[in-house]
Amino acid sequence: MTEFDTRVRLVRPDQWDSSTPCAGWSVHDLVDHLVREQLWAPELLAGCTLAQVGDRFDGDQLGGDPLRSWVLAAAAAREAWIAPNALLRHVDLSWGKTPAVEYGWQMTLDLGVHAWDLARAIGADERLDPDLAATLLRYAEERFDSFSGSGVFGPPVAVPDDASAQDRLVGMLGRQP
Repeated sequence: MTEFDTRVRLVRPDQWDSSTPCAGWSVHDLVDHLVREQLWAPELLAGCTLAQVGDRFDGDQLGGDPLRSWVLAAAAAREAWIAPNALLRHVDLSWGKTPAVEYGWQMTLDLGVHAWDLARAIGADERLDPDLAATLLRYAEERFDSFSGSGVFGPPVAVPDDASAQDRLVGMLGRQP
C-alpha cells in the first residue's frame, strides 16, 4: 500500500488521462480500480457477502479529488486489516469463501504491480522495495497457474535469467520491465 500511495501522491493534474501499462486504462482508471478494491476490504472483512455489498462501489469512485478518494479508501482498508482477528476471518469472493490472509496477499500483489504501472505511467521511480518485490514474486510464482489465462494479467513477458525479482515479477504479470 505504501508503494502505491507514494506514486498516487506524485500524479500531476495533467497526468490523470495518461496511458498506463494496463491495456485500455488511464491513470484515472488505474487509481479508481485500486480505490474500489480498498473500499471493498472493510465490507468483506466485516463479513459482508458480495450480494450485500452489491453495486455500491460500481462506477467512478474518484470524484473531483482523486488523491483524497485514495487516501480515505486506503485509510479505511488499513483500519479493517489491523482490526482484531481480521486475518483469522474468511471473506466472500467471487470464487467462494477465501481466508482473509489469501485475500490480503491478492490485494498486496495488485497494489505492488499497480504501483509499478502507475510509476511507469507518470514517469516516476519504478523501483519497488526489493524485499517486497521478492516476496510478491514468490507469491505469484506459487499461484501462476491460477493467474495464467484468467485475464487478470497479460501474458508473461520474457526477461533475462539474471533479471531482478522486480523485473521477473512484472514480466510474469505481463509487463515489459
